[in-house]
Amino acid sequence: MGTQTDPTVRYGGTPEVERPLRRSILRGLMNRCPACGDGKLFRAFLKPVDHCAACGEPMHHHRADDLPPYIVILVLGHVLVGGYMLTDMTFVLPVWVHLAIWAPITVVTALASIQPIKGGVIGLQWALRMHGFGGESDGPDDYDLPRRPD
Repeated sequence: MGTQTDPTVRYGGTPEVERPLRRSILRGLMNRCPACGDGKLFRAFLKPVDHCAACGEPMHHHRADDLPPYIVILVLGHVLVGGYMLTDMTFVLPVWVHLAIWAPITVVTALASIQPIKGGVIGLQWALRMHGFGGESDGPDDYDLPRRPD
């Protein structure tokens, strides 16, 4: 058993700065730098900045890739299909009216939500120190593969 006077032992070098997961994701959802919350995260619609203008945190090594569109499709698919089904049960409308209602809603909602969701994914990666955000190299590891005996 330890006492209150026992020193805390840390292995692996210097202690790292805390990166709260929730705060980082929320800052990304607001299209702000996950590190400081002041700088803009995007320079174009879906193109993140290389470095934060406020704190200088590098953002160029993020790997959001296909996760933001997947999340948009998952969430909007459930919400919009539920809305379509409720509308279809309430009002008897022809299919073309449903298409005229739900297609524009789907496109507009998807376009409105993709940027904040991508920012949240970048904030998640920053908080978890993924893909170079922790200071390590993002390249493949250098090690020799074991050879099979011939």
